[in-house]
Amino acid sequence: MASRKYKKVAKDIPIVAEEETVYRQRIGGLLPEPPCKPKLIDLFAGAGGMTLGFTKLAGHSFEPVWANDFNDYAAKTYNANFGGHCVVGDIVDILSDPKTVVPQADVVIGGPPCQGFSLLNKFRDGDVRKQLWRPYMEVVERSGASVFVMENVPQLLDSFEHGEIVEIARAMGFQVRWAKLCAADYGAPQVRWRAFIVGCKFADPAAVFPPKKTHFNPNNGHRKAFSEEFDAYISDAAPWRTVRDAIGDLPAPEGVEVRDVPAPLDIHFGRTPTALSIERYKAIPEEGMNRFDLQKRAPHLTPACWVRKTSGGTDLFGRLWWDRPSVTIRTEFFKPEKGRYLHPVQHRPITHREAARLQSFPDDFRFLGTKTEIARQIGNAVPPRLAARIADSVYTLIISKGASECPTSSTRKNEAG
Repeated sequence: MASRKYKKVAKDIPIVAEEETVYRQRIGGLLPEPPCKPKLIDLFAGAGGMTLGFTKLAGHSFEPVWANDFNDYAAKTYNANFGGHCVVGDIVDILSDPKTVVPQADVVIGGPPCQGFSLLNKFRDGDVRKQLWRPYMEVVERSGASVFVMENVPQLLDSFEHGEIVEIARAMGFQVRWAKLCAADYGAPQVRWRAFIVGCKFADPAAVFPPKKTHFNPNNGHRKAFSEEFDAYISDAAPWRTVRDAIGDLPAPEGVEVRDVPAPLDIHFGRTPTALSIERYKAIPEEGMNRFDLQKRAPHLTPACWVRKTSGGTDLFGRLWWDRPSVTIRTEFFKPEKGRYLHPVQHRPITHREAARLQSFPDDFRFLGTKTEIARQIGNAVPPRLAARIADSVYTLIISKGASECPTSSTRKNEAG
């Protein structure tokens, strides 16, 4: 990141609204646009799950002006839904090119690749992907953004890099707040934990972030389901949304490829399992069963490697429950040997459409690419419902700043290199 003398944090502006009020207006379709439409940049954008939560598709009015992703298929999906401004390529190379022009923006969002921090990465120490927050912060600087939202796996907040990110952000004039959030607490039918770091130059983001939870675990009321730093809910929080809520209306899938039919059936297709796989599915017919039940009920169908592995992996080859949220949807959700991805009652893994709904994507969101690439886009995305609640907090900060200052008005340079 280019070196410069960073400004000190400005005096906080007063917060003029509650993010809960913003949430209620948004879901009611009554959220007014800010006097100056905030410009948005999304880095490592993937299919655009984060952008979706910040735009009109989710009831917000942030205006996407620039995005980046390394994957060409993901960028095509992003551009099909948000406009043709997603640039394909390595962000380090893009920023090193003197021809690159980073547009002025109010907000930068995005999640630098998380594999460097993930517990699934056995070689995460020294992984170069753990440093991709640096070009992210360079874009924050070059765009002149006054708010940023960085997303990653929860392990980020326990890393050395987290301290570096906070130190650099504060040196740039940002006040910073961070938290681990569960998507199920914000209306996505999925127990998926993500870390968020929010920075703001003109106010303390702690006044609005983390946003209050809109949904609760009915099995323990408003008590903590996991280790959390906060436990604040809106006044009329609803129970967690379930697998049944998300996919219970879908018919049995047809075919094994993406189809040229209206959504939601376009990506609601099956696979061609072997006869052995079908036998295994039928051997564990009840909700919640997994590989251990397979071994008890049909040891002759159980792979030897599972027999030898006597602990851990309770979600492997597992069935989802109808009346619970799903487990985390990853990129290979169509392979039941990778996790709890069997349909609650049908003898098959979940489909692409079912996975997209469990991620909280609306049916009218367009996915482009091969079925493997679409699965990767779905699994890597931030659940849009969770992103929308983060956007509620950012919107509250933006409107608090007031109409008197519009960072991307015509009185300012349109772009900054």
